[in-house]
Amino acid sequence: MSGNTFGTIFKVTTFGESHGAAMGCVIDGCPAGLELSAADIEKELIRRRPGKAYGSRDEEDEPEILSGVYEGKTLGSPIAIIVRNSNQKSDDYDELKDIYRPGHADFTWQAKYGFRDHRGGGRSSGRETLCRVAAGAVAKKILSLSGIKITAWTSSVAGIQMPSLGEAGFDFEEIERNTLRVPEKNNAQKAMARIEELRSEGDSAGGIISCLVTGAAAGLGEPVFDKLDARLASAVLSIGACKGIEFGAGFAAAGLKGSENNDMLSDNGKITANNCGGILGGISSGQDIFFKAAFKPTPSISKPQKALDSEGRIREIEIKGRHDVCIVPRAVSVVEAMTALVLADFILLARAARL
Repeated sequence: MSGNTFGTIFKVTTFGESHGAAMGCVIDGCPAGLELSAADIEKELIRRRPGKAYGSRDEEDEPEILSGVYEGKTLGSPIAIIVRNSNQKSDDYDELKDIYRPGHADFTWQAKYGFRDHRGGGRSSGRETLCRVAAGAVAKKILSLSGIKITAWTSSVAGIQMPSLGEAGFDFEEIERNTLRVPEKNNAQKAMARIEELRSEGDSAGGIISCLVTGAAAGLGEPVFDKLDARLASAVLSIGACKGIEFGAGFAAAGLKGSENNDMLSDNGKITANNCGGILGGISSGQDIFFKAAFKPTPSISKPQKALDSEGRIREIEIKGRHDVCIVPRAVSVVEAMTALVLADFILLARAARL
């Protein structure tokens, strides 16, 4: 199976299925001498965990570093990390063995491979994202050496819009204080009430995640086909529930005049506007990098719905088991991880760009 490896120099391969023995990743290309511990990885995995507030599968997600680290520092050799699955309830999926769940990869996976692991979606499960977060924790350590910081948050959820970056009420400190990871307390309470209402109806919600990168120097990116925004888009869109992405002014730029949208240099050599989202010609401009990503509602809902089975018949199903009403808050850490993987790779590539 291809498609499980990401990166050029800082290369990550993920493995494991939702209800298998373990999930994990192998990181190749990480420079030697980087301080790294299991605690660094666990800190990020905790942010991805749902906790009891979501009513979904609650794993401890304790990472084990099997190789590539000695006495707290990376060796330059492949780093293998595993997280053992311990809270599977595969029986929840017995009734769905021959049914293709609406909105899931069940049908397309069967069409491609002729065989699938129906337990929780197998490899296509959202649980695969813990592998990305584990690898992203290592990438974040590399980025910290260059003063680069990545902060993502829920900017819209269940139809409730949060204050935008720079607007009144926006508070970075609030993001990690509430379970929805929104930047404003009152709206967090409104959104949670709406999500609980949807839960009682057996339904689900989607939302939008915003991501800000500060401290990235100008010059990161590899034209023509490996542009920074193209790689970021590929990375973020590879997250299962992500359905769209925009940088800077995004789709709104289509309604602007060139004189309104252009990013101009000031007398001190700094770019004055940031409609480009910190990326020009596929290369970082030295400004803050900013993008938004749209995430669909969780397709596993208990509300009765029509589904196709393996015999081509239409069936009515109610999906049982433990599922998030809204995956957006958990996806915040995944967006950060994929952004970190891209940037760490480009930092290493930049070292070979010129003498």
